[in-house]
Amino acid sequence: EVQLVESGGGLVQPGGSLRLSCAASGFTFSMYAMSWFRQAPGKGLERVSAINSGGGTTSYADSVKGRFTISRDNAKNTLYLQMNNLKPEDTAVYYCARGSSWSVRGQGTQVTVSS
Repeated sequence: EVQLVESGGGLVQPGGSLRLSCAASGFTFSMYAMSWFRQAPGKGLERVSAINSGGGTTSYADSVKGRFTISRDNAKNTLYLQMNNLKPEDTAVYYCARGSSWSVRGQGTQVTVSS
């Protein structure tokens, strides 16, 4: 059974940082590209970032470019999202997903940026 379990969310002040983790199991993690999506209240789904299977190629939404960094540890079957200089508009539920689509994803972790 494929499982993706996100952690690391929470409440942070504007300008702060968080690191999200996604523990993967039930499939060969190192063979798949991975993505982070987010969904803010009342807004549509946004793909925040993606990384290829080896970790050498990454992409970012314009809204987070220069502030967020995606990475992975294939030995630990774990995906990460380092989020710096957080803004209130980054408030959302963040999901990790297998591949580039939304179809196989975790349960999400809430990130709230507020003073």
